[in-house]
Amino acid sequence: MTKTKRNAALFAASAAVLGLTASLTAPLTATASTPAPAPAKPAKPLGWVKCEGSGLDPRQECATVQVPMDYSDPGGKKIGIAVSRIPSENPAARRGALLLIPGGPGGSSLNNPSGKGQKLPREVRDAYDLIGFDPRGFGRSAPVSCGLEHGDLALSKLRPWPAPDGSVTENMATARRMSEACASNGGELMRHISTANNARDLDRVRAALGEREISAWGVSYGTYVGAVYSQLFPHRTDRFVLDSNDDPDHTRVARGWLAAHEAGVEDVFPEFAKWASTPGNRYRLADTAAEVRPLFLRLAARLDREPIPWPGANPAELNGNVLRQAMLSTFYDTDRFPELAQLIRAARKGTVPPAPESPSEPVLQNVAAVGAGTLCNDVEWPTSTAVYQKGVDESRVAYPLTAGMPRNAMVCAAWPSRPKEAPVRITDRGPSNILLIQNERDVATPLSGALKLREALGKRATMVTVNATGHDSYLANGNACGDRTVSRYLATGERPGRDTYCG
Repeated sequence: MTKTKRNAALFAASAAVLGLTASLTAPLTATASTPAPAPAKPAKPLGWVKCEGSGLDPRQECATVQVPMDYSDPGGKKIGIAVSRIPSENPAARRGALLLIPGGPGGSSLNNPSGKGQKLPREVRDAYDLIGFDPRGFGRSAPVSCGLEHGDLALSKLRPWPAPDGSVTENMATARRMSEACASNGGELMRHISTANNARDLDRVRAALGEREISAWGVSYGTYVGAVYSQLFPHRTDRFVLDSNDDPDHTRVARGWLAAHEAGVEDVFPEFAKWASTPGNRYRLADTAAEVRPLFLRLAARLDREPIPWPGANPAELNGNVLRQAMLSTFYDTDRFPELAQLIRAARKGTVPPAPESPSEPVLQNVAAVGAGTLCNDVEWPTSTAVYQKGVDESRVAYPLTAGMPRNAMVCAAWPSRPKEAPVRITDRGPSNILLIQNERDVATPLSGALKLREALGKRATMVTVNATGHDSYLANGNACGDRTVSRYLATGERPGRDTYCG
């Protein structure tokens, strides 16, 4: 794995997420003649300065946009949203600004103009200033922390894996402990971290940039932020690309995203099984793909009974749930399949590999706090142990690979306050300027959920489904056909006239 992918994988883990021939059968809708939106004059020019940090493109500059902490009190306390940009590489071809909306919740795009933004083709970089940011509560945007116990920062705790016998009692105790820590240590801003407020912040960023309309490339959770923005501010949107899409069901929101891991793992596991049984693969686990699933399930069950000490890891043992979480994490990117295979091979021998790298504890604390605030403030979660126990019991029978986790109790099951507003309902009202791109096999945002967003947006969107495996499609884990389609839309405004498939 490259250093860039390894760092991305570490960050994706802390926030808990092919060049093929194409069959592009749908005609393109030509909107290239649509003029660029006329710029607006910002109320006060931003004070751009050189960004702090190493490894950044020397062209990247940073500024701060002041926004209300509480939008119901716009004249009250303000917080600063850290933003970054690399200006258009050809001012004569400039169309506007492209927001790079990160995943998460608990992700950042502040350094993305220097990173993934530079993967964009030249014609896209010519057309836009690339805009990154830290969402409210994260990084340099008034960071929050719950001050969680070290053990509760383990991914196998942040993801609510039930006990080996399926009991959720310990998960409910963890939820109460974590929610109490957030209430005690999170400060006033914790009550105002939500997707709707993230979208409102982005509109303040748009205005501060002097743009009448803005384009966006949102990934993973960023697709929900982008969809909510397009619902709240439809006539401020220019060209919107939503990549690896969340189900927008306003009655469940993040509960639905968690539940979707059942389908996501089932979609991806056959690809892992084929890879792990390929002759000549140095990490081969079995002679046939059919043998890999029972091998994995037996090993997880054995580790439930007999964990292996794992010095330096959190928790300091390899148990069944740590193995299941490793499976989930590595399924984000097929390049990470060897990590899971090596872990399985070691565990079958009663050993462990070196403990995995982890982001620093302050980063993990910040990610966990922003994630908790967003997920729990967006929608009300059940508080009954019986509700979660019933869901876990059903899930364990239907989806043994995920052992009930996707229907279990997160911190939100004990959140001390109700959401301040109802979740935004995504509808088909607004301009038709959204392009969805979605891999067929995505562990974090499965195709089944993406189709729900497509349905909700109606005539506002078209969707490109990509025959690929992994999370993040455009310029990452998709294919050349999907990449070309998105790049063409961003650069020229040409979008498929109907939903299409990149095979």
